[in-house]
Amino acid sequence: MLYRVMADAVVGLHLAFVLFVVFGGFFAWRWPRLAWLHVPAFLWGASIEMASWTCPLTYLENDLRVRSVAAGRTDSFVEHYILPLLYPELLFPDGFPRSGFIGIGIFVLVLNGLIYWQLWTRHRRHPSNS
Repeated sequence: MLYRVMADAVVGLHLAFVLFVVFGGFFAWRWPRLAWLHVPAFLWGASIEMASWTCPLTYLENDLRVRSVAAGRTDSFVEHYILPLLYPELLFPDGFPRSGFIGIGIFVLVLNGLIYWQLWTRHRRHPSNS
């Protein structure tokens, strides 16, 4: 039971990180210093998607899931409903297309690039606001 709870906690952390990667630029709009955390995070997230790397949180979660299976656990709410949000390949019987992951990476780069371009132009017009 402990391993399942720990694995679910890692999934929660992973989901929060993914949401921060995608939408953190909007928070940086309100709190510009947050950009120092968000820019490396969104570059990392986009790189993971586009290069087919595996996030270290995925390795940790998988290890905890294996340990919980050994302890006889059944699927949890998180495994059933949240994991497909993090791992789209779980929703596709033949696997999520590689182009889909590249598209996700490009979306993250373009969205956050636009946000930071707006922040940068705002800062150049009104340097005292940041």
